[in-house]
Amino acid sequence: MSPYSSCQRGCVIHLPNALRLSLYVGRHVEGVSHPFRPNMKLPRPAAFLLLLLALSAVASTAHDFDFFYFVQQWPGSYCDTRQSCCYPSTGKPASDFGIHGLWPNYNDGSYPANCDPDRPYDASEMSDLMGGMQANWPTLACPSGDGSSFWSHEWRKHGTCSESLLDQRSYFQAALDLKKQVDLLKVLQDAGIRPDGGFYSLRGIAGAVREAIGYTPGIQCNVDESGNRQLHQIYLCVDAWGKELIECPVFPRSKCSSRVEFPPF
Repeated sequence: MSPYSSCQRGCVIHLPNALRLSLYVGRHVEGVSHPFRPNMKLPRPAAFLLLLLALSAVASTAHDFDFFYFVQQWPGSYCDTRQSCCYPSTGKPASDFGIHGLWPNYNDGSYPANCDPDRPYDASEMSDLMGGMQANWPTLACPSGDGSSFWSHEWRKHGTCSESLLDQRSYFQAALDLKKQVDLLKVLQDAGIRPDGGFYSLRGIAGAVREAIGYTPGIQCNVDESGNRQLHQIYLCVDAWGKELIECPVFPRSKCSSRVEFPPF
């Protein structure tokens, strides 16, 4: 039998949410816990090494990103391009901003991707969210589908990079909750900015969102078949837990002009 199998207290590293550790060496020493018996004398170099190992464990299991981009796209702009679009097999989505993704990012503008190939998208975990997913996170890619391929891609590329804090279901639930928290279409319409094919000031669009939520959004545009820049995606920044809106540490690159089209859908 291992001499460590009968240790009584402080015998394992305890990592609730990868944030706390406790060290017990007969008496409590804050920081980590060790695998030795309580009555074993621990030399100082060994204690220091143990502390480094425990801190390394925290670093490796804590979230490896700084914040999320919560990205919503306007379906009218997605479809009004040379590439066009295909409605999902469940039917034409509502005339509303739809979720594109919840993307972990670093403060320097770079981002992690495809972090865990051993954790593929599992549709069986999503049964109770499916109605909300189809309504708020619709696919517009061709060929037409039910959204599973789109969601699988988002989980594989982005979601797996946040799984130290959010498992698959929690990741998608967080995005749906954020969508409920910020109704972008209502925010813009209340400011007189409507999807009527008109052209609106980019500064006015950003200002309307900031006035409503207290934070400046990132805005991306694409080009319609006539070559006009149009409002395509709005980025909001969210803390690493996927819950609270924050000021964006860095904004995505934008291809917008000073006035952009807001096409109907």
